[in-house]
Amino acid sequence: MNFQPLIRQTLGLLVCCGLLGLNSPAFADQGFVNWISGFRAVAVKSGVKPTAFDAAFSGIVDPDALTIEKMGKQAEFTKKIWEYLDSAVSETQIRNGRDMAGKLAQQLAAIEKRFGVDAQVVLAVWGIETRYGAKMGDHNVIHALATLAYAAPRRREFWTGELINALKIVQAGHIASGQMIGSWAGAMGHTQFMPSSWKQFAADYENDGKRDIWTNIPDALASTANYLAKNGWRKGEAWGYEVVVPKEVAALEGKDGIALSQWQAKGVRRVSGDAFPRVKDKAVLKFPGGKNGPAFLVLKNFFVIKRYNNSDFYALAVGHLSDRIAGRGEIVAKWPRGYDPLNEAERKQVQQILTRLGFYSGEIDGAIGSGSKESIIAFQNSIATKPDGFPSKALLAKLKAR
Repeated sequence: MNFQPLIRQTLGLLVCCGLLGLNSPAFADQGFVNWISGFRAVAVKSGVKPTAFDAAFSGIVDPDALTIEKMGKQAEFTKKIWEYLDSAVSETQIRNGRDMAGKLAQQLAAIEKRFGVDAQVVLAVWGIETRYGAKMGDHNVIHALATLAYAAPRRREFWTGELINALKIVQAGHIASGQMIGSWAGAMGHTQFMPSSWKQFAADYENDGKRDIWTNIPDALASTANYLAKNGWRKGEAWGYEVVVPKEVAALEGKDGIALSQWQAKGVRRVSGDAFPRVKDKAVLKFPGGKNGPAFLVLKNFFVIKRYNNSDFYALAVGHLSDRIAGRGEIVAKWPRGYDPLNEAERKQVQQILTRLGFYSGEIDGAIGSGSKESIIAFQNSIATKPDGFPSKALLAKLKAR
């Protein structure tokens, strides 16, 4: 088949629309190019200048392949709460959070004073979102959002709106389009704001006229504090407490909140042995790992954290990591794992041995995600043992024997 007419047609369209950068590939996705051409008018009508649009889309002629892959991929494994916390509140996360608390003490104190959000909570959000800036994503946000607006199976109107917001951020000079880096779904910067969240909550800590959550850490942390503050954060109050619950009270899990004094009257006690402060505050009982695991009374600030990410797992991780950064202790009750768990160093050892044996090719980080679990199952199948995927002491012993 002769592709030359199609190539000439595509290149002509790119030149006409001002979308062809110097390093553009020789081949382009015609449907995507046509979509960009049509979207240009929509963006301009929404307030994006033609020159700003053309500069942001220069060289973009194909959808973001990894965004396409992620968009259509269903997670094979659903994490349990303890697996999520093993990664989100690991020894490394705690240590790095405390290091950042020291390095940024002056800025964090100013942010806490201005917004009324506890510094360790802001640090915990930063740690869980991007590992304190180490994993902010490697996607051009304009490219990723354009891909979703073009090809997502649902919510295309949402993605289109986020793309227009992103273009306006670049147009206003807060960040160059090439530096607007984020996740495959367009979450951006140190604390992973969507463009619409940036528009509503981003803060200019430096007072330089820019709200730069990508390269300016104080701006990013101030933005997170502003987000939580405007969603109702209560300064100086806890997110929740680990508690001991009488069996007859466990049935009240998830019911409407009642005052801490009423929980206390029902025999609910903090595992620390300390009294509940502010006993008039309402709290909700939760067993995130089931009735045989730890129990928590969660307060208003827990639900404010969920405005950032609407997940009980996420809110518990932020709350617990903030506690650990502040020097408070571990969760006392044991999770119903069904196996003897590994610490972070041992989980890294599992990944290292699996790599040596040819079962794993990912990062040696001690975080047992879907890739690590797939590798564990592949190894377990290779030795004809139950393929449960658990990062257990029994697994590590079998790996060491290889």
